[in-house]
Amino acid sequence: MSFKNLWNSLTSYTPPNEYQFSLLEKSNRPPSPYSGNRQENNSPKAKTAIYPSLSVSLEYVNTHYNVMINSDIIVREFTLNARGKQYHAFLLYIDGMIDSELMDHFVLQPLMMRNQNNLFEGEQNRVISEAVTNNITVRKVKKFDLGAYLMNCLLPQNTVNQVSNFEEAFSGVNSGNCALFVDTLPIVFDIEVKGFKQRSVDKPSNEIVIKGPHEAFVESIRTNTSLIRRVINNENLIIENVEIGKITKTKCALCYMKNITNTDLIAEARYRLNNLEIDSMLSAGQLEQLIADSNDLGVPQALSTERPDKAVGYLLDGRVVLMVNGTPYAIVVPAIFNDFLSSPDDRNLKVTFSNFLKGIRFLAVFLTLLLPGFYIAVTSFHQEVLPTELLFSILASRESVPFPIIFELLVMEISFELIREAGLRVPSPIGPTIGIVGALVLGQAAVSAGIVSPILIIIVAITGIASFAIPDYSFGFHLRYFRFLFIFLGYMSGFFGIALGFFVYLAVLCNTDSFGIPYMVNTSSLENSKHHSYFLPPIWKREYRANFLNPQKEKRQEPIAMKWKYK
Repeated sequence: MSFKNLWNSLTSYTPPNEYQFSLLEKSNRPPSPYSGNRQENNSPKAKTAIYPSLSVSLEYVNTHYNVMINSDIIVREFTLNARGKQYHAFLLYIDGMIDSELMDHFVLQPLMMRNQNNLFEGEQNRVISEAVTNNITVRKVKKFDLGAYLMNCLLPQNTVNQVSNFEEAFSGVNSGNCALFVDTLPIVFDIEVKGFKQRSVDKPSNEIVIKGPHEAFVESIRTNTSLIRRVINNENLIIENVEIGKITKTKCALCYMKNITNTDLIAEARYRLNNLEIDSMLSAGQLEQLIADSNDLGVPQALSTERPDKAVGYLLDGRVVLMVNGTPYAIVVPAIFNDFLSSPDDRNLKVTFSNFLKGIRFLAVFLTLLLPGFYIAVTSFHQEVLPTELLFSILASRESVPFPIIFELLVMEISFELIREAGLRVPSPIGPTIGIVGALVLGQAAVSAGIVSPILIIIVAITGIASFAIPDYSFGFHLRYFRFLFIFLGYMSGFFGIALGFFVYLAVLCNTDSFGIPYMVNTSSLENSKHHSYFLPPIWKREYRANFLNPQKEKRQEPIAMKWKYK
């Protein structure tokens, strides 16, 4: 027996076909869900229509929701009055997800208590309209319809929908609505009475700006869409609802400007959202991975933001914004290299200061990715590029270090990553203490003990500070991950290995797409004909939208925007 087969036999697990904890006889035991010959039925299920008999519908609801053991599923049976007659009915809702006061005042009281609408005892056929034409009175008479009467007269709640199957009714109940079942009616009234607790709008915690709004997205998708609506006061803003997940049925929003965004981009985003065959989807991070194009480097291809003003800026540029209920982040697609080095402050500051900061961030990318690799390449292969005094200083600092430089560098880099991760995971009052202890005490102790050299502490510190200057967390994580690759390339082949690796890295980046848009577009030159590049032009020159998006409306402002100055 080979080692591979021996290892597999020791570590593999085969689920049993039968379990001893079942109380049923073997002949009556249902097939185990863990059996290897299980066959799943993936065909779409037919929707169950609402039964006109209230008792049958009540039994179906009790069975479906396990009302006998489910403590938060409430079935409220009552008798409603309509046009002098009484009908049996019941409400289905989830305790803790509805506003009880709202349901009492706008659902139960109009249906149960006496008022002139539900106690009318006249004829069942009523005149619904009357018009006088050529001195001739024309009356339209309609037969009494209980469903329409409840909908139009006895349910004053602002959002009420009629559904004809149990699946749609249960979907509304699961999202915080209540379902009204009435005897003799083959329909259900889906009434919005949501009232669960949610976090209020607060300041952004990860994307802090000096000049700009101090509002951030929250976990409620409707609150998030309202934050966008408050900024874009235009009817061309379209927000489509999409449900993802066969079990969770997570509500998502597809946002775009109908008169600006490319229709092909909208269709591609809608196609990807509607073709996700998964059971659950719980966050925007999972959605980002599910809709992103495959790439070899793992660079982020969708931009995440918690700022409404940033999402609005990309919407007005002609991009698509995706939102997920339960996640305080929006996803912007497509996203290119320049987007991950941009900050909302760039458009609020003067162009000179903005471009200075963008240059600092571009330098931070190279320091994060290549500085440790350059250090190990210089000290191992290319000592001649250093001034003699600096070379002697480095050699003197490493004289008492017993480890090779690759081991020394990896120990410090991994230690820095451990300190960074520990600072994020520990409780907030202890977080700054962890950073101070790790950076000062452990670093000084390592130098005093002769484990690392002082110059290496400086290199690792500069690299870590540069990584914090990257505005996007996902892109910064990508650079931190590939930094170790360039460390090994510099250790094995010096500048030649780093140059070869960087060439392959750029080639793969240039071959990467985000929703059909080249990842490195607008970075080949400092400025193109439409004034779109990495560095920003003056605000009065931002006449055109990004041409790589091919928007329907190319111009964003007139050639002379400041007419008060140039008449």
